[in-house]
Amino acid sequence: MSTAATQARVRGATNTRRVPRIPLAVRADVTVLRSGVPCAIPGRSVSIGERGLGVVLAGEVQPGDSVGLEFRLPDTEARLHLQAIVRYQALLHCGLEFLNLTPEQQVLLERWTRKREASTAKAASPVASVQSPALPAVSPAAPSAKRAERKSHKPAFRRALWIVLAGALLLGGLGWWHWHRGWNELESQIPASQLLVQQPPALVPAEVMQTLIVHKVEPIYPEAARQANIQGVVVLDVAIATDGTVLDARPISGPDELAPAAVDAVKWWRFQPYLIDGQAVQVKTSLAVDFRGN
Repeated sequence: MSTAATQARVRGATNTRRVPRIPLAVRADVTVLRSGVPCAIPGRSVSIGERGLGVVLAGEVQPGDSVGLEFRLPDTEARLHLQAIVRYQALLHCGLEFLNLTPEQQVLLERWTRKREASTAKAASPVASVQSPALPAVSPAAPSAKRAERKSHKPAFRRALWIVLAGALLLGGLGWWHWHRGWNELESQIPASQLLVQQPPALVPAEVMQTLIVHKVEPIYPEAARQANIQGVVVLDVAIATDGTVLDARPISGPDELAPAAVDAVKWWRFQPYLIDGQAVQVKTSLAVDFRGN
């Protein structure tokens, strides 16, 4: 099928989703693996919903890429670190669908988008009627020519004011239509998803998870720690998603000088999904990273 035919089929698809889309312009950093090496791509968000983010990136990604996503919601202290998948890409415009949201992240996104949607609707409603400025009173003794001139200015001013208001409304309507159409095209690429029942992560021994590693990144030994002859084993408390990516890693023991390097390395490890009754589940485990000087 040709590219033109594919685009025509996408534009003609019916979008049955009803998810609020909110304009959002903040910095959004995307990290994608290139041949096993993390590549950071800076970008800017365009809009946000409860399930995804529309962004413009300074580099190219492909539909289906699994990426790391980091951005901050305005008016909050929360800086979100999420897993996402590229569902739509056209030039540098991309649509990202959130993956493996924690209950706290899901509640935060829902509350923020609904609050921003309510404030946007309130701001768009008419607030006060426009009144034309009062004209100075005309003395009965003034010449009839001046009275006629001032009376003719009043309707002209009102007409000009209505023209300005109509132009502003027209520009606002065109802007809203353009944004809404772009978001619909973005969401038409994302298949409708069903809410997954949140299940507690499975506690799996480190020995079992070690056998499921499919991609491992060695830590970078901090130069300051090497010169100070600081060695040891850093033990991390690790959360692993259903697709085998690392959701979170926190040190629980070991030298403090080596902990950040261990966390940075383990976050790029990849595992085979852990199955229970044939179903992939999230995992909580502990992993050890050994630092030894040469």
